[in-house]
Amino acid sequence: MIPLAEAAGAPAPASAAAAWNQAWLAARQRTGRRRGRESWDQRAPAFARDAGKSGYAGRLLELLRPEPDWEVLDVGCGAGTLALPLASRVRAVTAVDYSSRMLELLGERCAAAGVANVTPRLGAWEDDWAGLGLGRYDLAIASRSLTTDDLRGALQKLDAAARRLAVVVAPVGEGPIDGRVFAAVGRPFVAGPDYLYAYNLLHALGRYASVTFVENTDARRYPSREAAVEGLLWMIADPTDAEVARLRAWLDRELVPADGGWRLARPRTVRWAVLTWTPGAD
Repeated sequence: MIPLAEAAGAPAPASAAAAWNQAWLAARQRTGRRRGRESWDQRAPAFARDAGKSGYAGRLLELLRPEPDWEVLDVGCGAGTLALPLASRVRAVTAVDYSSRMLELLGERCAAAGVANVTPRLGAWEDDWAGLGLGRYDLAIASRSLTTDDLRGALQKLDAAARRLAVVVAPVGEGPIDGRVFAAVGRPFVAGPDYLYAYNLLHALGRYASVTFVENTDARRYPSREAAVEGLLWMIADPTDAEVARLRAWLDRELVPADGGWRLARPRTVRWAVLTWTPGAD
């Protein structure tokens, strides 16, 4: 892969950044899977239930090696997949999410674990971060949370919030969206934009990111067959009754018993790209 800014006849950096930003938006629009706060609020209990089960957070923290005296910003924290294990390794975590239900569950999980150094903030990429009370942090990370139409704005905000290290974790290829679900219901599958967009846009902004790949096996357990239907149907925007019926028929063939619940007989390997860079002042 050749970064746009290095390609023959490439436009100036500002134009290159704008081009990648527009390409990101177009790729998101093509998927038809853009979701609002209400959707994430509805999915929050399932995210909380599955948080930490894949081993992803442990592998990421071993890679990043945060220092005990660091203050960390976790943007798109969800129910605490990263914020909770981070809390035991650093001085403080500011955890931002635009789903109020995610933050409620994060608070419950922190209370249950006796964690007192995680501060939740309700906010989105598009908000005024100064107005949210966000400042600068040793580490600013967006872990699997680039749910924004303005990629350039998001990366610039993350860069400005980081003192030592800025990090983005983005999917490789189709990422966590399972194309088999689309095939089962009879819809074409369109992959969303992956890490290459963020890498090239960062390059156009003068930030030279290192890239490391991590992977996890998506072998989620569902407490019931109905929970499996609901969990996978979330990938499909506005499903019809016929599509729901086709998904149920597919799951009748694919689900196998596991630990008192159910899982897909063929777990998927999901790959993620970890982009790390040194922030700078423009």
